[in-house]
Amino acid sequence: MADDIKEFSGAKVLVCDPAGPTVATPQDALDLIGAAFAGAEIVAVPAERMDDDFFDLSTRFAGEVMQKFVNYHLKLAVVGDISRHLEASSALRALVAESNASHHIWFLADLEALDTRLRATA
Repeated sequence: MADDIKEFSGAKVLVCDPAGPTVATPQDALDLIGAAFAGAEIVAVPAERMDDDFFDLSTRFAGEVMQKFVNYHLKLAVVGDISRHLEASSALRALVAESNASHHIWFLADLEALDTRLRATA
């Protein structure tokens, strides 16, 4: 499966292929943003595609990636199991809770949870 734009509860979502390249640099994030400009308003990236530095807040990589999505007025959904990262970092747990309370960046278990979130905000 390649990255593909799909509709969830009326929103156009770029659903990224789990087998795609790792998001390990700011340019990787910009590449996803560029792909979203084909008509998506949300980018759903499988958690396994995010480099481990994304989940290590001391690297500041997560903040850099998240800020790029906000700057380009796109929503980012990190989709999948991040429990091992959450167990290792109370700061990450706080970031996830704060992000999930916002309208721009979400950490969700799966695409079904994304659809549920979008239905609730529609």
